Amino acid sequence: SQRNEILMPVKPRLCYGPHFRSSSVVITVNPHEQPVCFTVLFSLPLSGIGAFTIVDGHRVTGEDVGNNDDDDDDDDDDVVVVCFFLQELNSDVSGNFVEESPDKLLDNDPEFFHRFSLVIGVQLPESTCLRLGSVLWSAGVPFLVCRTYGLVGYMRLVVKEHTVVESHPDNALEDLRLDQPFTELKNHISTYDLDSMEKKDHSHTPWIVVVAKYLENWCNEHDLQVPKNYKEKEAFRQLIREGIRKNESGAPEEEENFDEAIKNVNTALNPTKISSAVDDIFNSEQCENITSQTAAFWLMARGVRDFVQNEGNGSLPVRGTIPDMIADSDKFISLQNVYREKALQDAAVVAKHIQSHLQAVGKVTYPFNAGGLPVSPLCKNAAFLRVVRCRSLAEEYSVDSFHKDTITSCMDSPDSEMVLYLMLRAVDRFYQQHSRYPGVYNYQVEEDISTLKLCVNSLLQEYSLNVNVKDDYVHEFCRYGAAEPHTVASFLGGAAAQEAIKLITHQFVPFNNTFIYNAMAQTSTTFQL
Repeated sequence: SQRNEILMPVKPRLCYGPHFRSSSVVITVNPHEQPVCFTVLFSLPLSGIGAFTIVDGHRVTGEDVGNNDDDDDDDDDDVVVVCFFLQELNSDVSGNFVEESPDKLLDNDPEFFHRFSLVIGVQLPESTCLRLGSVLWSAGVPFLVCRTYGLVGYMRLVVKEHTVVESHPDNALEDLRLDQPFTELKNHISTYDLDSMEKKDHSHTPWIVVVAKYLENWCNEHDLQVPKNYKEKEAFRQLIREGIRKNESGAPEEEENFDEAIKNVNTALNPTKISSAVDDIFNSEQCENITSQTAAFWLMARGVRDFVQNEGNGSLPVRGTIPDMIADSDKFISLQNVYREKALQDAAVVAKHIQSHLQAVGKVTYPFNAGGLPVSPLCKNAAFLRVVRCRSLAEEYSVDSFHKDTITSCMDSPDSEMVLYLMLRAVDRFYQQHSRYPGVYNYQVEEDISTLKLCVNSLLQEYSLNVNVKDDYVHEFCRYGAAEPHTVASFLGGAAAQEAIKLITHQFVPFNNTFIYNAMAQTSTTFQL
């Protein structure tokens, strides 16, 4: 059965691998509310998603023609038209449609949504979102809610647990282990004698080796302690400067490898330690209690934890990569192989720990090559493992579990993006009472202002929120009339497609859990609600 469907552009062979190409996504659409949906859909087949399914019971009308469809398509259903054109973007992507409203599917066949990798809800009413969110939460299927309302964009990620191996952190520090060199690295460094080298070899020694040699001298003179503060690091840099060869007149030679060593002292002396985020993963219940139903991520995280507690002496498996540097090919490759071979050895040890846990729960092996996670990449990215846990929509909307303090603290500024969240909740309350959004009919804008203000006040009172929402926002949301400007829809649709790819590929870290875009001020923010 297909488990991963979505939509985005680019040939699948060029993108995210077999797991992404086998994925499937369902997009549920509220009738008459489709600019965001089209933007999300356009962004997904090109990236090579396996399949997408559109759930929409709305037929194209003259009102829609001016925005989205060709005049000749008036007799066709929206989903037929959309699927036809989207599949022209990428013939390798399977496009499907269901001519039913999301509410009818929830009434008649709620398990329909269980088979997808991701469900994206576009412009759905609050009641539908809550029903669909409850079904998906129970089934463990990620749910991404997308919405535009005038000059406001909103996304909500609803997922119990989302694990990320390749989080691709910005400015990730190198894993060189010079403060805690492993045996193979020590042996390799000992083969260098900087004092007896020829000039050419001296100026082409990798800077990692240069730092390691002088660090050894430093530690011997400082009770085996590496430089820690600014003063000590400056003294250490000066020690390296003094090691640069001098010419006949006593002036320092040009040795770029030593300049690199001086420049990278902070990188080289980065302490080898486990981050609090990874430590939390190791101490979590899922990592502690391994069963036959344990997911691959947690099984492998347990294997890494066992390595840290035993063979690693408190350190993660070696990453196995080194940065580019000035050095001759033989010296660079030789040093690179030391790190690479150590990384492979550590990964093999982790694999043994994993296998022992599999045998303990009655499994002979784990299908790591069939949708699972290969051991080596996980060890390489062990320092950047992440787990995102969101609250359910039911928890967010419940008076008993509502994050009152979070909202109150954000409302210290009356123009915080949090006020837009409250206004969106208020217009949903207006919709529940009147089966339409405020200001939809121009002649009722003034009349709706007072009604919407009552909805705002009732919302604040229900949740005991002692905050102030300026009348300007009430007036503005009535003037919006639930319009969907294409500029806002394009921005939000692109952002939603990006988050969808993160969720399916388990690469990069998705937001947690509420995203608000303010097109008036060109700002955005996230809240954990």
